[in-house]
Amino acid sequence: MAADPVLPFPLLTFEKQKAGDTVTVLCHGKVVSDTVRVMQQEVRPLIEQFKTIVLDLTDVSYMDSSGLGALIGLFASAKRAGKQLKLINLGARIQELLRITNLLNIFEGYGEHL
Repeated sequence: MAADPVLPFPLLTFEKQKAGDTVTVLCHGKVVSDTVRVMQQEVRPLIEQFKTIVLDLTDVSYMDSSGLGALIGLFASAKRAGKQLKLINLGARIQELLRITNLLNIFEGYGEHL
C-alpha cells in the first residue's frame, strides 16, 4: 500500500472558533479532489459535537466538483444528525459555482454573509 504523497505545503488548512453550540470553521486554501478527504476528516467529527457548523469560505481561492461533492456530503451528514451546516463569505466564483449547479439554495446562510 503506497503512502500518501507529501505535499510541500498544505493546500487546505482550518481554524476553529467555538461559541456555545456553534463552531465556525475558517477554511484556507483550495477545496479540490486532493483536499476533500482532509475537509471531511476535519468537519465530520464536529457534526457530532455541535448543533451548527458554519464553514467560512472567505479564504477559499478555488473549489472544484470534488469540493462541491464534499460540501453536499457534509450537508447530508449534518441533516441526518439533526444538525445544520451553513456557509458564509462565499467568493464570487464559489457563489457562481453553487448557483449554476442549483446548490446555492440548499445551503442556508448564516447572517448576511452568504
